[in-house]
Amino acid sequence: MTDPYKDSRQADAWRRYKKLMTWMALAALVSVIAALIYVYSSNEDVPIHMAIATIAGVGFSVLLGTALMGLVFLSNASGHDDSAMGRGAQDDSEA
Repeated sequence: MTDPYKDSRQADAWRRYKKLMTWMALAALVSVIAALIYVYSSNEDVPIHMAIATIAGVGFSVLLGTALMGLVFLSNASGHDDSAMGRGAQDDSEA
């Protein structure tokens, strides 16, 4: 039998994670634009390869850091940490 609280808890956690990633995609875009402005203002002749590397490096770094940190919080909020530590539904009934 599935626990309805656990299902809604997981759904809420995933909803928050998706909202976080949406906002952080916007933050990554702003970071990429700021980095490109900095690169183009500090040097007159910027090769296209450097611009592409800046876009990929800054954008990927922001999104990867956000995704990994968000997954840590998602794991805790959705109850996956509890089941991995052996504090799942069977332990709640014994306490």
